[in-house]
This record gives sequence, structure tokens and C-alpha cells, in this order.
Amino acid sequence: MEDKRFIIAIGRQYGAGGRAVGKALAEELGIHFYDEEILKITSETSAIGEQYFRLADEKAGNNLLYKIFDSLKPELGEPRVGDHMTSPDNLFRFQAKIIKEIAERESCIFAGRAANYVLKQAGIKDVVSIFVYADMPKKIERIMDLEKTDAETAERHVRERDRDRAEFYRYYTGMDWMDMQNYDLCIDSSVIEYPQIARIIKDYMHTRGYSI
Repeated sequence: MEDKRFIIAIGRQYGAGGRAVGKALAEELGIHFYDEEILKITSETSAIGEQYFRLADEKAGNNLLYKIFDSLKPELGEPRVGDHMTSPDNLFRFQAKIIKEIAERESCIFAGRAANYVLKQAGIKDVVSIFVYADMPKKIERIMDLEKTDAETAERHVRERDRDRAEFYRYYTGMDWMDMQNYDLCIDSSVIEYPQIARIIKDYMHTRGYSI
């Protein structure tokens, strides 16, 4: 089987473990894993303060029309310079540009940030899109452990982050974040441990013809 470049784009609910799975899988495969690292890289290449990207990270922009009409979404083109350089829509363009450039030069794994949509729109081939989800009790349990907080606070954080991610995805893609048709493989991490999920993804990649 011939080796070829590949990209894994992982969408993930908060507390479902998508980051942990992606990071472990990247280490095992010897490739880079990009999550919040994208914010730092984009800041450095755009000369825009990282705090701007963090404030807008995985949150919908502020154009009311895009929020009301599913068919409307920001143009995914080159970032613009000028008065609106730090607008949420333009920050997303900067981020999308970096995601595309990385995918063009190396095999890697991206977490969130609508990477599956960005890469599809850019015409990047060999992208496998994964979605990791879990039931609410399991997500609460994990966030309680991660944030060292109580169940009520953990549930609130899960609901807030998942709402933000869903609104972000719809705003920039015009699609439903939870629509399983947007992904190649969807995995329920409520009943499967992280190492098993990594194996499932690797087996799936093999069936798609990738030598990993």
C-alpha cells in the first residue's frame, strides 16, 4: 500500500474527549496535532494579537443576517487588511488560511474550528472527517474531573461550549454541527475508552486506503 498524505479533522463535543483522542493518535502516528496551537500560529503570521483570536475562538461572528438565515455565511476567501482586520469574520479567514496551508504541506490532525468545511472548500483532498460525541452524564463526569468543579457547574460549561461550537459551525458553514452527514465517521465516546477510539479511527483509515 502506497503511503500518502492525509488529514484527520476531528469535530468534538465538549467533554467527549476529542482532543485527548486526537493528541494521542497524532503522537502514535508521528504527526502534528493542531488545536489551540492554530491560534498562536495564526497570530504570529498575521501580526494580530493572539488575544483577538482567543476571544473569537469557536464563537459565531456578529453579523445578524448570518445568524438568522442558514443560507447566508461569510465569504471564505483571503483575509482582508484595513479597518475590519480584527472582525470575527476576518479572523476566521486568517485561521482558515493557516489550516489550509498546513494541510497542503503535511499529514496532521486538526481539532474543531470547522476544519472539515475549510479544507473541503479549499479543495484539499485526503481529508477524513471524524465527530466524537458522548451522552451528557459522561461529559459532565469528565469536565468535573478536568476542571475540578461540581456537577452543576460542569453541566453549565458543557452546554455553553457545545452551544458556542454549534453556533460557530452554523454561522461559518451554514450547516448543522450535529448533522452526522457532515462527517465520515461518528463515534460515541460514552462507552468506548480513548485508546479504543484511536484504534477505530486507525482501522477506518486503513479501510480508506491509508498506510498508517
